[in-house]
Formats: sequence, C-alpha cells, structure tokens
Amino acid sequence: MSGIKRHIVVDPQGPPHAIAATTANVTDRQGAPDAIGRNKDRLSSVAPVLVDGGYTVQPFAGAVRELVGATVQVAKRGGLHTFAAIPQRWVVERSFTWLEKCRRLWKNTGRLPNTSLQSVNLAFLALLLRRY
Repeated sequence: MSGIKRHIVVDPQGPPHAIAATTANVTDRQGAPDAIGRNKDRLSSVAPVLVDGGYTVQPFAGAVRELVGATVQVAKRGGLHTFAAIPQRWVVERSFTWLEKCRRLWKNTGRLPNTSLQSVNLAFLALLLRRY
C-alpha cells in the first residue's frame, strides 16, 4: 500500500464526530461519505455540511443528503490568486494540525487503514482528555 488518507468530520470547536481512514487511491469525495455513513446516527441533526472547493461534485452532495438529510455548502475563495482565510475551513485544518502533533501519525507505519484509524482515535482521545 502506498499511503493512507484520513477523512474527518468536525464540529465548529474542532473535536471529531466522524473519522475514516482509507487507502490513498480513494478520493476525498469518496472517503467523506464513508466517514459520514459510519456515523450517520450522530450526524443526523446536522443542518448544513460545510466543505471546501474539492467537494463541489453533485454526487457528493446527493450522498450527504441521502445519508444524513443535510445540505452541502461550499466555502469558496473570494478571488483568484489572493490569500484569504476562510474561517469554516480553518476549523478542519486546525484539527489536522492537532493530529500532526502526535509523533505516531507523522508517518504511516501500519499496513492497514484500520491501524491508522485507531491511531487517529487515540490521538483525538488524548487531546480531548487534556482539554476537557
């Protein structure tokens, strides 16, 4: 296996509500519905799902609507070639940064995506125990 991708669904404060780990050949648009589908009972009260520009394809929005009954809102940049912080998108990036502080997650040493998934769960658990 050449690599592992992590897909997370977070609330506005940053703690995760859904996590999935897939092989690197799975696109984000395919992996995110997998994470949502595994945790659809917890995500059933979500009204809009905020995503970045990579999730603009209609089948993704249809899959989210079918799984949890939520609409998809895309957080896009204002103009071309200008940097502007998009607040909704930085929440997920901040959560990934918290994960990168865990040395075990710097490299994918496991052979299975489930090993990476459990490492991410442990990292978020340690983070939440320290904060709350």
